[in-house]
Amino acid sequence: MIYGYARVSTPSQNIERQIKNLQEYNKDIKIYKEKYTGTRIDGRQEFNKMLSKTCEGDIIVFDEVSRMARNKEDGVKLYFELYEKGVELIFLKEPHINTSIYKKALETQITKSGNTIADIYIEATNEVLRLIAKQQIEIAFDKAQSEVQRLKERTKEGIEVARRNGKEIGRPQGSTSKYTIKKQINAKEKILKFNKSFGGPLTNKETWEACKISKMTFYKYKDEILEELRGD
Repeated sequence: MIYGYARVSTPSQNIERQIKNLQEYNKDIKIYKEKYTGTRIDGRQEFNKMLSKTCEGDIIVFDEVSRMARNKEDGVKLYFELYEKGVELIFLKEPHINTSIYKKALETQITKSGNTIADIYIEATNEVLRLIAKQQIEIAFDKAQSEVQRLKERTKEGIEVARRNGKEIGRPQGSTSKYTIKKQINAKEKILKFNKSFGGPLTNKETWEACKISKMTFYKYKDEILEELRGD
């Protein structure tokens, strides 16, 4: 069975590009899709549903490695778990880390000669080849994780600019007060730092309670932060 997985991080993003790429790879592909935010695998219901259905011989296709995981530790762990299970992974934008390439690298081993000394060097060479192949996979997930961090830093910078503007620029009568602007910025900073969607420890409910804002306001601020992460 060939599965495909497509994900976007905000409601405003268009998932159709990913779906089109997956269908171009195979017109009969079974696609799981969802809109999700965050760096962790936990909580991706459609993704987990797809994984529960996969078995040895199946193929999972991703438009790019960040669709599988944007956290290096989670991504590398899951990659090798699925590889050991016999599931083939295909990344349309990073084909050099497809499991078929990794498998080929492992199989391209130098045959031992029977000479004790020579075989020591041969085994060392084979181990280097295995390590290089694994390193390429780790680099790909590391790059995806770095992109998450870069986007978070961009968001923080935007919040800081808004903070400075809120302090320095006067507001016309009847508009939002400086106090309100400051309160919004502080809440957004806490959401970005502590909410699970952005790699923090708190659930949505725990976050809005910690920020002392309403549920509706929390989701409004969260959506505004996610807009800063476009380009995902």
